[in-house]
Amino acid sequence: MVPMWYPPTWYLNIAWYHFSTISDGANMASVCEDGVYQLEDGYWAYRFSIVVDGRRISRKKRTDEQGKKLRTRKLALKAREAAIGAAYLEMRQPQKPIARRTVHEVFREYCQTGRSGKAYQTIRKQDSLWENHLSERFGKRFIDDISVAEVQDYLTELYYQHGYAYKYVEGFLKMFYLIFGQAYSRNYLAVDTYNKLCVNKDTKIGMPKLKGEEDLSIVVFSNDELSLLDEYFKGSNAETAYMLGRYCGLRINECYGMKWSNVDLEKGTILIDRQMQYQDGVIKLVAPKTRNSKRLLYMNATLKAYFLELAKRREEDRVRFAAQREQKQTWVEDFGGGMISSLELVNCLPEGKIQTVNSMKFHSRTIKEKLGIDFKFHHLRHTYGTRMAELNTPAHLLQNQMGHAYIHITQRYYIAVSQSGVEILQGKLNQL
Repeated sequence: MVPMWYPPTWYLNIAWYHFSTISDGANMASVCEDGVYQLEDGYWAYRFSIVVDGRRISRKKRTDEQGKKLRTRKLALKAREAAIGAAYLEMRQPQKPIARRTVHEVFREYCQTGRSGKAYQTIRKQDSLWENHLSERFGKRFIDDISVAEVQDYLTELYYQHGYAYKYVEGFLKMFYLIFGQAYSRNYLAVDTYNKLCVNKDTKIGMPKLKGEEDLSIVVFSNDELSLLDEYFKGSNAETAYMLGRYCGLRINECYGMKWSNVDLEKGTILIDRQMQYQDGVIKLVAPKTRNSKRLLYMNATLKAYFLELAKRREEDRVRFAAQREQKQTWVEDFGGGMISSLELVNCLPEGKIQTVNSMKFHSRTIKEKLGIDFKFHHLRHTYGTRMAELNTPAHLLQNQMGHAYIHITQRYYIAVSQSGVEILQGKLNQL
């Protein structure tokens, strides 16, 4: 056990928290004067911040040293005391000498040791940012020579001078964070330097100020636009993908990677556990975007009725197109390592021809020309999320349906105001 003692108060400064509302994941709670607070699920948590020799360390946890949940206030206080003692001892340990490495050496180490389990597209994006931008600018520099101001100026240059999109520049910020994190984990950066670069909210690298004209808002189709889209897609080769986007808010890769074996018509559920991607020009089924992307979805009555009819047609097509299927079916590598037929995918034409994410590009152009709607498949996801938020769906349930890794992403839909939301608001105002 870590000894429960502390240095004199003039040497160790412990920040005590008075009653205030804080967010701990999806839970809201009040922090007590002693630094512990109860979560909405009934368990307890603690937080503290200490300063030793001018160095600050902060903690916020929901478990004790053994990783067990804190069931009582007493246990939370005990765990907090132990954590403060451990943090103090950690900060009083003599610092190991810093081994100097270049940014290129750190990134190479990250590629060798830190990318296991990363999605293929994530790796490709990281490699692209490094090879096309960061390598030449920072590669030969020592990692401990890079300053906050230097990186901040670089991000500002990318955004304002080169005109890169805000979301694209965010990718650079994430790259800097992971490179500095790799360096810190290998003792190439001192803790104070790392905290200044990536942790301390007052000093760490951040995004440039958003341009006033840049629109990062959620795009929502109106009811009139949805009616036009319903009519357009009915009977088309992209109808199934459209229905999944409209009534489940699926990502386009998830739509085209869906297998019939993951559809339970009796229960009205769909298991999302893979997605379709092009990897080096080859169609593959891979694991979902994030851990939270693997999820069980529930169909509404409209979508369930559509799938019941689709399943019926599938059985009829099995006999009707038997000869064509032998010729036109495509074999695709599944993420488990085996090969599956395109006939096992929900988005497959009756004669066996595979449908891919590229199948939607033609429809996007046609819709723009014929209907005057700037159609992007992802906007169906925006529409679904916003409509569900308007119906007061609990945020944690919507987070699961959308497959978001973090609740704050889901909360954007509760902030977004669609036309229907404006109408609801106006109706409420008229009742005053």
